[in-house]
Amino acid sequence: MAFISDQEGFRHVCPRNGEMVFADKAYCLAKAQNVMKKRGAHSAAILKQNMKAKNKDLDRWRSAMRSTHEGGFSKFEKRARYRDLANIQMQLFLDAIVWNIKRLVSINSPPLFQGA
Repeated sequence: MAFISDQEGFRHVCPRNGEMVFADKAYCLAKAQNVMKKRGAHSAAILKQNMKAKNKDLDRWRSAMRSTHEGGFSKFEKRARYRDLANIQMQLFLDAIVWNIKRLVSINSPPLFQGA
């Protein structure tokens, strides 16, 4: 929801039990790290430039892992049509279903041009 920061909302969606969280620099801060530790998730957040544990090669790999998934989110609508949480969740759920069906069709379709 619009009045909750990403840091506050993260505790509601953080995975549990050994799953890894690929995230941007906002999630390398102590608040998000504590939520991940409490839930048993592993952090793959990109570190800020001034952090001592910064490893550019590791961050480059983490960015590559994130970019394949974030491309799908850029196709979703940016604004919600509704105001209440249940309808917003339904809109996002239906958007995700449509996106996955479109991907499935494009993956399973034959190539447009066969070799000449």
